[in-house]
Amino acid sequence: MRPDFHPFVIPFCAGMAFVLGYCFFGMIHILFQLPRRDRRHFLLSLVNPKTAWKNIRDIFLNCLIHVKLWKRNPLLGYMHSSIAFGWFMLILLGHVEVLLFAPGHLSKFYYPIFFNFFVAKSEETIGGAVLFFLMDFFLLVVLSGITLAIIKRVRSLWFGMRRTTRPSVLDMIGLYSLWAIFPLRLLAEGFTAHISGGSFLIIPLNWIVRGFLGNEVNMVPTWWAYSIALGVFMAVLPFTRYMHIPSEMLLIPFRNAGLCIRHPRKGFAKIQVLSCPGCGVCIDACPMSAKKANIKDTTVYLNRQIRRRNEKRIEEISDKCMMCGKCTALCQVGVDGPLIRQAQRSMRKYAVEKDYSAAVSPTPVEKAEVAYFAGCMTQLTPGISRAVESLLKKAGVEYAFIDREGGLCCGRPLMMSGRIKEARELMQKTKESILASGCKTLLLSCPICYRVFREEYELEGIEVIHHSVYFYNLVKEGRLKPTRSDIHFVYHDPCELGRGSGIYEEPRKLLRTSCYLVEAAKNREESVCCSGSLGSLTLGFADRKELTEAALRNLTSDIPDAIATACPLCRSTFRRYSDIPVSDIAEVIDSRT
Repeated sequence: MRPDFHPFVIPFCAGMAFVLGYCFFGMIHILFQLPRRDRRHFLLSLVNPKTAWKNIRDIFLNCLIHVKLWKRNPLLGYMHSSIAFGWFMLILLGHVEVLLFAPGHLSKFYYPIFFNFFVAKSEETIGGAVLFFLMDFFLLVVLSGITLAIIKRVRSLWFGMRRTTRPSVLDMIGLYSLWAIFPLRLLAEGFTAHISGGSFLIIPLNWIVRGFLGNEVNMVPTWWAYSIALGVFMAVLPFTRYMHIPSEMLLIPFRNAGLCIRHPRKGFAKIQVLSCPGCGVCIDACPMSAKKANIKDTTVYLNRQIRRRNEKRIEEISDKCMMCGKCTALCQVGVDGPLIRQAQRSMRKYAVEKDYSAAVSPTPVEKAEVAYFAGCMTQLTPGISRAVESLLKKAGVEYAFIDREGGLCCGRPLMMSGRIKEARELMQKTKESILASGCKTLLLSCPICYRVFREEYELEGIEVIHHSVYFYNLVKEGRLKPTRSDIHFVYHDPCELGRGSGIYEEPRKLLRTSCYLVEAAKNREESVCCSGSLGSLTLGFADRKELTEAALRNLTSDIPDAIATACPLCRSTFRRYSDIPVSDIAEVIDSRT
């Protein structure tokens, strides 16, 4: 056994001390940025057995295994999990080795990392053949992931990514040092395998390097190189995209505790930005990237600009987004791009009246068990509200049309512009009208309204339901009996109904009662936004046209006869440019009932 210290461990120790200190004090800083009630709620969630178990499970599946990337592209998933999980296992097994064969050195945190240098092979360590095999196996796994990462830099399409982000200088230093760590470890352990032991990977390498390079004179320089690579990676980590590695471990329990953004640059918002891995998955996901000029307006670039405090670009990127949520749905970490943008918008002043709700003049509301709220966009597409009313009458449902004369709004447009206070004032007056109806069921034909009423309004005792689900239930009960046609429809999943609310099956089941259904090339959570979204504050009409046409190409890949959707905004947007008929799901069912 060699002495238990060598100067080559200093770069590693310095890097480790720096990154641990940075992360510890950063975590404390973020925790104290939270409002007191959120901080208390978060700390209590950590000792809740159910939430604690969910935290452990999510950290394992998302930080080490990367299950979302496996679902998106197995090669991309393997690349990430082989490096993350493989490295984790190397660290874990290193500590097991020290615990079994050199327990007196377990307090030296560098010892498990450089175990093969400090511990000479003996009768005792020969008993660790299984550990030697596992160490070699996981080192090989990591090396395979590093190889794929290098290939991905030049052939990203093989990994299901048409575009990737351009790394900064520090990102490149972090990347190259990460790539160097494990080949250097392999070489260093190869030099000492005849002394410290090894298995199927290290022992053959030991035969080669000792045969070509002679004695142990090259041993120490390779361990120095390995230690320096580790030290450099950890030293630059807080200032690169790799900060997402520790940040995500805090983001997951924050999210599982039910925290929300209270300040655009502090607390939960800050940990969301830091958790962005900078991988660029959101670039391909974003419907705006159908136009090349919009690529740098995606979530990954917004997070980068927030970290750099580039206020001009932050404003431009935040205002342009359509807030469709597709980036969030596909992000391996679950960074919520729309919420981050909404928070950035809230920092600025707009020409909005202090009491916007004064423009709302609630009219007398009829009383009924079922209240139908059409919403602003359905009011602009009256064919939908006529079909809804027709179906309600055919099913014998007594209802009240509470915004027949207009004048009411769910408040979402103001919320998406970042004017939360004004939106709350408006929502209060709308809530009063709903409660005045005495309804038990609030029926919506607009997914935007549906999501807002369900998530932002406190309507105790009132079932909030979208018309696609409501009418499917009426068909199941036999109160509506549509007949089947030979028309082949493709169904477009509206952003707020699908990704926003998780409703995918009922609209499809409802359509199948009256027609044949084909699927779009990208559907469900990967559905392409129609681009008519009210979320964008600056996207021009010409840009929207190009994006809508891209969405239509996605919908018509299987050559359907017609398009069905369940959102008045999507119906109106697609109708402008579609070569085939576009209808709301209520119109389709009404025509066959």
